[in-house]
Amino acid sequence: MTIRQGGGGVRSGNWVVDLAEAEAFLRQYHQETGRGDLLYPRLAEVRRQLDETGTYRHTPEELAFGARVAWRNSARCIGRLYWQSLQVRDRRDVTDAAEVAAECVAHLRTATNGGRIRPVITVFGPDDAAGPPVLIWNEQLVRYAGHLRFEGGYTGDPHGFGLAELAARLGWQPPGGPFDVLPLVIETREQGLRVFEIPGEDVLEVPLVHPALDWFADLGLRWYAVPAISHMRLRIGGLSYPAAPFNGWYMGTEIGVRNLCDTDRYDILPEVGRRLGLDTSSDRTLWRDQALVEVNRAVLHSFDHAGVTISDHHTESERFLKHLAREELAGRSCPADWSWIVPPMSGALTAVFHRYYDDSRPRPDFHLDEAARLRAEGISPRPDPRLGTRPPARRCPVSHG
Repeated sequence: MTIRQGGGGVRSGNWVVDLAEAEAFLRQYHQETGRGDLLYPRLAEVRRQLDETGTYRHTPEELAFGARVAWRNSARCIGRLYWQSLQVRDRRDVTDAAEVAAECVAHLRTATNGGRIRPVITVFGPDDAAGPPVLIWNEQLVRYAGHLRFEGGYTGDPHGFGLAELAARLGWQPPGGPFDVLPLVIETREQGLRVFEIPGEDVLEVPLVHPALDWFADLGLRWYAVPAISHMRLRIGGLSYPAAPFNGWYMGTEIGVRNLCDTDRYDILPEVGRRLGLDTSSDRTLWRDQALVEVNRAVLHSFDHAGVTISDHHTESERFLKHLAREELAGRSCPADWSWIVPPMSGALTAVFHRYYDDSRPRPDFHLDEAARLRAEGISPRPDPRLGTRPPARRCPVSHG
């Protein structure tokens, strides 16, 4: 693993442990796990820890339960049916930047599992009075870089331009291709910003081909197998974990609609439409719709051919409604954001389209703050002369995948 170092350190932020939130979580944990007889001794212990230190420490069992329930509560995730299968890697005591990066790579190996993708979360230490001990600037553990072209536009993923530029200022030397895997940008309290290249053998990628169109392979497209979100905070019982990368597996439209076809991403539909011989002179010909279907056929076919786990939007919609029924049977509400649950392709053809959902936001949960959004674009949330200054080159919306 290649290591490069830059300046800057994690500084303290707002840090308050809410006693009521801590107690509510502990009651939920003991009730759902059938350990009610242990609740009051545990509450007394947590109150003592808060009185003495201002914080408390989750047991490994509480951490695992909280992480799984945070996934269960994720209103923007359609793939929650298997929330109980989430594998929790407790790495709260890892604070050295190189070790954090190594654990992120180990996370990818565990999740990849030879193509049979496993849901995994790796949890690093929570905020304390001095601030976050560890931050991961990357939006996902694996993302592709974007590079400005001299003639205008981008090579690669425009969504990855800002972080690629920051990594280059810290010493990374990108190849300059359309699918350069971004290095991990890790910030720790003692070491500041450091950059770590992910070994190629630890990033499983799927070349994209089409089951009927031979020319599709000539486009040279590929995508990575594990969508590990790494810039969201995990909040459990009043404690906030700023570095807790987690993954499920892909739904095909995340790649075949958003990542490859959004106009501010790879934007491949014009080329696909041209090669299909479609009339692209007007949107009224529905050429985009025809081309979009073929791209998504290619994504699903390619992952299946490579033996890599992926779901389609029809199957995943049915699974979500099964999850919803299970939650209702258990007497729990199931929060869901309609605009994220409904797939970005053929929405009205899926069962999740035709109903309303609970829009509450229970905890434990995952959430994204503005500082994390800026870091994912390679922008320091605070002035840092060692990094230089630049305006945002392009403010892309947060992608589904």
